Amino acid sequence: MKKFIKKAHKKAHQKGEALVEAARQSQQPAEPPKTVPRITNKTVEEHRDEVLSSAKKYIYPLQHSKHKIVLISVSIFIATLIAFFTYCTLALYKFQGSSTFLYKVTQVIPFPVARIGGDFVAYENYLFELRRYMHYYETQQQLDLNSESGQQQLDDFKKRALEKVINFAYIKELAKQNNITVSDQEVETQIELLRTQNRLGSGDKVFEEVLKDYFGWSRADFKRYLEQEMLTQKVIAALDTQTQDQAVQAELQLQQGADFAAVAKEFSDDLTSKDNGGDMGFWIDKTNRDLAPQATDVLFTMQPGQVSPIINTGYSLEIFKLLEKKDDKVRAARILFNFNDISSYINDLKEQQPARAYITTQ
Repeated sequence: MKKFIKKAHKKAHQKGEALVEAARQSQQPAEPPKTVPRITNKTVEEHRDEVLSSAKKYIYPLQHSKHKIVLISVSIFIATLIAFFTYCTLALYKFQGSSTFLYKVTQVIPFPVARIGGDFVAYENYLFELRRYMHYYETQQQLDLNSESGQQQLDDFKKRALEKVINFAYIKELAKQNNITVSDQEVETQIELLRTQNRLGSGDKVFEEVLKDYFGWSRADFKRYLEQEMLTQKVIAALDTQTQDQAVQAELQLQQGADFAAVAKEFSDDLTSKDNGGDMGFWIDKTNRDLAPQATDVLFTMQPGQVSPIINTGYSLEIFKLLEKKDDKVRAARILFNFNDISSYINDLKEQQPARAYITTQ
């Protein structure tokens, strides 16, 4: 009996110790799973490659998608660009369109309309000229360009516009060879002279309306046109030395006391007045469009009987004698010296460097 009690007591003691040990271990923090490594500041470098390699399976598909999107976008852009240039090329060279859209395109993209030697003539220059003809005759002359007669007139406009821009390319070459330029100040002075004589309206608003209504132009467009005209005039004046010499000779005779009527009969190119002493036969006011603005400007500073110096009006040289002055009008006699046509100076260049047009005009 004692032996049995002792054995049971020992077994209970052992079981109690086991329960105490289990309770002690349950109070300690659990160890992290063996499948997840412990990362510390010391081991972060060791685990970086492992983490990055695990992320690659997500990064690579994303990069592939971005690359595909870029390729598709570039392909669409190139296709659109090709379609745009194809349309513009056909519209300009095959159908010879002159719409506002095409004109704006040629202002940005330098499509050529002709080639002279190694230089190109811009299509935009051609449309600039053509569109002003079209605007004037459609709005001011009520010409229907879609009619049969209108189509014939339009063909003539195209021919004239192409010829003018090609000729001006040669004129610019002559100006370059002779160091001839037109400054912005010279253009502004000419505009101010025209406006002073009320040839372009009395105010800024009227001036802009006149340009828009008659030619579809802005002020900048008019300055561009005027600059081209003035450069052409300067080139002619510089190259036509024969006409310059005749004017100087006539002026010298007048300064030596020769009769104005006799000098006019000898030198003047004005066939309607040379045999009448140069008398122009009508009263002139400041807005008179039969005279160049440079001539009108000088006439109204003169006194009766006074003779003017040589006046360069652009396409001619003129000497005036004021005959009579009454209120805001004057009568005058003149000796006219017409400059040679610009074609006589650009024909040699045309032979040396023939122009090749990229469009055909009837």
